[in-house]
Amino acid sequence: MQRAAVLVRRGSCPLASGPWVRSHSSAAAEASAALKVRPERSPRDRILTLESMNPQVKAVEYAVRGPIVLKAGEIEMELQRGIKKPFTEVIRANIGDAHAMGQQPITFLRQVMALCTYPNLLSSPSFPEDAKKRARRILQACGGNSLGSYSASQGVNCIREDVAAFITRRDGVPADPDNIYLTTGASDGISTILKLLVSGGGKSRTGVMIPIPQYPLYSAVISELDAIQVNYYLDEDNCWALNVDELRRAVRQAKDHCDPKVLCIINPGNPTGQVQSRKCIEDVIHFAWEEKLFLLADEVYQDNVYSSDCRFHSFKKVLYQMGHEYSSNVELASFYSTSKGYMGECGYRGGYMEVINLHPEIKGQLVKLLSVRLCPPVSGQAAMDIVVNPPVPGEESFEQFIREKEFVLGNLAEKAKLTEDLFNQVPGIQCNPLQGAMYAFPRILIPAKAVEAAQAHKMAPDMFYCMKLLEETGICVVPGSGFGQREGTYHFRMTILPPVEKLKTVLHKVKDFHLKFLEKYA
Repeated sequence: MQRAAVLVRRGSCPLASGPWVRSHSSAAAEASAALKVRPERSPRDRILTLESMNPQVKAVEYAVRGPIVLKAGEIEMELQRGIKKPFTEVIRANIGDAHAMGQQPITFLRQVMALCTYPNLLSSPSFPEDAKKRARRILQACGGNSLGSYSASQGVNCIREDVAAFITRRDGVPADPDNIYLTTGASDGISTILKLLVSGGGKSRTGVMIPIPQYPLYSAVISELDAIQVNYYLDEDNCWALNVDELRRAVRQAKDHCDPKVLCIINPGNPTGQVQSRKCIEDVIHFAWEEKLFLLADEVYQDNVYSSDCRFHSFKKVLYQMGHEYSSNVELASFYSTSKGYMGECGYRGGYMEVINLHPEIKGQLVKLLSVRLCPPVSGQAAMDIVVNPPVPGEESFEQFIREKEFVLGNLAEKAKLTEDLFNQVPGIQCNPLQGAMYAFPRILIPAKAVEAAQAHKMAPDMFYCMKLLEETGICVVPGSGFGQREGTYHFRMTILPPVEKLKTVLHKVKDFHLKFLEKYA
């Protein structure tokens, strides 16, 4: 056998000769000759191109992770390669990612998640009994007692029950687990509801009313669904308040070209940080009832209220307190998430929506739509459960939980005031009070020469400003044009999540940059 192999390698195998080999060689030569005379084909055109792709997807824009963030990534790579910059790191102040900015996880939440993920730890004395109790309850409701199993499309039943109990405690108004839908973060719920609502063509196409400034998820989903965006402007001179007269103006003008059907509210506001008063919420609900609008209440920042003059009121609570005529007729979807608040658990992608006064037949359609994606991540559902079912007085983990929660929220309140005060000391920067959420949205003066320079670079003026800020300081913020703003005004959104000392550094760098920018383009 070895001798045969050697013979073949040397080309001296007896089988490698004779008429068969000659005819085979002849055929190969003919084929090679044919290939040489065959005309070369041009590369086959791609099926999917910018011209042939879904135009609605091409129209989608999401400023929070847009061009400036891509540029920040490029700069980070350059720093890693040793390329010298006027700074040593990129500070990503563009997004509300608490843990990425150094916020520590809530111990109890991570303990329960560890137990759910690796149930063998349930026998460990290192974990408190109240954490084990919650983990067992969640696991017993999962197929095979495992987070790795699918759940019902609407979510794990016991978690939906806990969400309903949380809403009932918060609002003093009963909540039905059957109206609770667990989602992959709040964004999943918002886009799902909008899919159900968008219909018609021409002047009958669904109009979706969104605040300006807005969170770019809304404009992105509206573009993807080819719905009609109907802008209503928040009142910057009145701390970004929502004015019902402005809602009326927006609806009146929109009826000329679409069918306004949906009203989106973000409370507390993103990117603007305002917290709506109870009176404002009542006015909005009455307006929705009057105009027959489906209400979407984005309440993911409900824990993030810093101003002593403000208090979070859920739309669900106010709706029910307004009486039966409203509570039994106004269709409302409310959203909450694990990503914000004091938890900051963005990566788990946990969330829920409560949808009330939905037509029974539409309820079936909603569950059908949710079933297409099978279920939200069960680990995210578990994280949501811990948020709505935290330790209570008398339980082993309660004191540590409250201490950690109050530290996070107190720290954010301190940073909100610090940011407002420092920005307002800078000529050409004006910042409204940060009543809630986790962002500043200051108005910035951009001189006429800078506007001309931006136009020469084919950029919006505030994009030009933010790009220069990034290139000169390493600070990544999002231009206000990505959120929407009144014509002739310019802003940027910056998170207040960095640790206090780093935040002070960021604010002072922004101040120094802004003064040099004004001087350069004066």
